[in-house]
Amino acid sequence: MVKAIRINAVGGPEVMEYVDVEVGDPGPGEVRVRHAAIGLNYIDVYFRTGAYPQPLPAGLGMEGAGTVEAVGEGVTHLKEGDRVAYATRPPGAYAEARVMPAAGLVKLPKSIDFETGAAMMLQGLTVQYLFRRTFPLRGGETILFHAAAGGVGLIACQWARALGVTMIGTVGSDEKAALAKAHGCTHTINYNTENFVERVKEITNGKGVPVVYDSIGKDTFIGSLDCLAPLGMMVSFGSASGPVPPFGLQELASRGSLFITRPTLFSYSAKREDLENMAAELFAMVDTHKIKIDINQRYALKDVAQAHRDLESRKTTGSTILLP
Repeated sequence: MVKAIRINAVGGPEVMEYVDVEVGDPGPGEVRVRHAAIGLNYIDVYFRTGAYPQPLPAGLGMEGAGTVEAVGEGVTHLKEGDRVAYATRPPGAYAEARVMPAAGLVKLPKSIDFETGAAMMLQGLTVQYLFRRTFPLRGGETILFHAAAGGVGLIACQWARALGVTMIGTVGSDEKAALAKAHGCTHTINYNTENFVERVKEITNGKGVPVVYDSIGKDTFIGSLDCLAPLGMMVSFGSASGPVPPFGLQELASRGSLFITRPTLFSYSAKREDLENMAAELFAMVDTHKIKIDINQRYALKDVAQAHRDLESRKTTGSTILLP
């Protein structure tokens, strides 16, 4: 038996229960992982509230790092004792140990500790696909990135700097603006005191940007479209403020034949070869110190409800981990 978080109903942080669960042995294509650290991400809130439905009762958590304890039949890329990290479905990372599909796990380099591994996979792989595949940045571009002081945002600040990209980042306070700038964000906009559309137009001399990366959703969506140059790309990869309401395609035409996409990490990493290539590039960025993973909050697994409250009230910066 191990300790784990389970939900029997969707709702607020109070629906998460810290209980004993039976882990068992891995079946074909599976491994059992003993977690050293677990990542906390906003997608966990979507599953907890039912915004992303799943059968109940259920676990939560998409990200973790630890050691392989047992290997099921047919698994060839991992062995007992391997150090591993992951950001994958199904949810269930909020546990001392779990049995899970081996296909979503990658070996963690010895140069990267477990806490960093647990804090970097989902957020770091997200930036990798956003910057390298969804709208490939080559350097010299000016981009808009919302929530620049969050976990994904601070990695994006550093990755943009490494690529030679001018990043305009929105934040919710002057303190978060300073944090984003310290990590490489070129321009910051406090959306609580400034109109981000007007500021983007000022910074770009009225031209707008070729791409907006928006994880906020409802509150920023139309404004994000208004920041784009003709033929620009709107990358809507989250909805922290709520889902984007229905809109007509004419909204894209009237602003200059814009493009829009709603990507997910799990589509981009579905093929094993792609996952390994994405992880290798992320690990290299961390190993060469182009990206530093800031773990600014640590909570005991049993205190996960408070972690969710802090995340939803935007009290957190950088990455957050849970310790079993």
